[in-house]
Amino acid sequence: MSEAPAAFANRLDELREIKDAARRGPDDAATQRQHERGKLTAHERIDLLLDPGSFTELEALRRHRATGFGLEQRRPHSDGVVCGWGTVDGRTVFVYAHDFRIFGGALGEAHAQKIHKVMDLAEAAGAPLVSLNDGAGARIQEGVTALAGYGGIFRRNTRCSGVIPQISVMLGPCAGGAAYSPALTDFVFMVRETSQMFITGPDVVQAVTGEEITQNGLGGADVHAETSGVAAFAYDDEATCLADVRYLLSLLPANNNEAPPHAPAADPPDRRTDRLLDVVPTDPARAYDICDVIAEIVDDGEFLQVHAGWATNVVCALARLDGHVVGIVANQPAVLAGVLDIEASEKAARFVQTCDAFNVPLVTLVDVPGFLPGVDQEHGGIIRHGAKLLYAYCNATVPRVQLILRKAYGGAYIVMDSRSIGTDVSLAWPTNEIAVMGAEGAANVIFRREIKAADDPEAVRALKIKEYRTELMHPYYAAERGLVDDVIEPGETRALLIRSLAMLRTKHADIPARKHGNPPV
Repeated sequence: MSEAPAAFANRLDELREIKDAARRGPDDAATQRQHERGKLTAHERIDLLLDPGSFTELEALRRHRATGFGLEQRRPHSDGVVCGWGTVDGRTVFVYAHDFRIFGGALGEAHAQKIHKVMDLAEAAGAPLVSLNDGAGARIQEGVTALAGYGGIFRRNTRCSGVIPQISVMLGPCAGGAAYSPALTDFVFMVRETSQMFITGPDVVQAVTGEEITQNGLGGADVHAETSGVAAFAYDDEATCLADVRYLLSLLPANNNEAPPHAPAADPPDRRTDRLLDVVPTDPARAYDICDVIAEIVDDGEFLQVHAGWATNVVCALARLDGHVVGIVANQPAVLAGVLDIEASEKAARFVQTCDAFNVPLVTLVDVPGFLPGVDQEHGGIIRHGAKLLYAYCNATVPRVQLILRKAYGGAYIVMDSRSIGTDVSLAWPTNEIAVMGAEGAANVIFRREIKAADDPEAVRALKIKEYRTELMHPYYAAERGLVDDVIEPGETRALLIRSLAMLRTKHADIPARKHGNPPV
């Protein structure tokens, strides 16, 4: 063997040793501590997220250049974040993962620059970006440069909003300003017990307000999945969480210039859905679970609920109809009779905007008695928050199909993607009741004096209720006026939704020339 190849072999051995050390982390004890916390390492997480052997790492040998506070003595490779790209089901996905074993995953200048690079590449390539968050916030020893690094992330999150799917997976702590990056992305996943998000931690809260609370009580997965609405998904372990990230990616396009991926469907497109007759009671006052309706309609009964634990009086889900991805917004009669309130309006508005941004057609299932009345709702801004959902639907240019199952009263009927605000196809079951309000309330208003003056007010009230329902609330009233395209049999629901969406697949909608709209916030 000549001298040159031998020298080259030595260099290769050195390179492999350095890269292996970078992947192993600072020491075995740090990895053990990570595992004892119930958490995986950055590379282990990436291996679960991406297709086997597909990950290509960027800047694995990057080191910080900061000095002071002993930093010059600690310059590990990767600087606490693993960045690169790979594939999920063969489609390119970019990813960065904080390595909590190095500086607690805290962000410094070099760390931030690595993230900026992978975000820029994701935007340029037009591919989704997944962040695996497990960091202690800004690296205090680096001062304002760390804060500037976060600013660069926020700016890129905003620039990529509606351009490429951005998914934040919370697998450890995320405190202070760092929490605003996940809040700017499209979907937030959290793992119970090990992940927390808050602007100010329990110690600061106690010092300022006197309130005592744990980290999980303040910003754990269930808090954000059920109370604040920050997290769209919550899981018991990292493996299940990352498996659903992969599933979500399979339902989203790579970018806003593509359609969501089509998957061959074994479920016949013309399958009848007569079971819906047993699922939905004809009595408008009786509750049922709208998820049973969705499962009967979509391919193989499979759908992914978004924000399943928050604002549960409305259901938002991604599913497939004849292999094509759709977004479903549905009132949930099993919770608060399916009324719209502040949180339900915000949840549905955000979902509609996300679907519209990524070319996902919308199916709206309507069974709504109105907006939730009450002083708290009015003082909390139900007008402003309800307008968010109205704005989102009016602004959406994707194919839109409305199906009215039973009740559709007042302003809530309009807001739930009615024909008057631009739905492309409006269908209704013969159990539909579309009106300004329910017959009882309407009769009490219209015939108030007549009822009050009657010798038998209750008998007159019953008669007027029947009269109002007969004249204005029969199931064909809206169809006769062109506000519903057709009244259909429940058994035809799946087939007609699929046909309608197939017809709309080439829909083109012109929008006014403007910098951007000014939605209610």
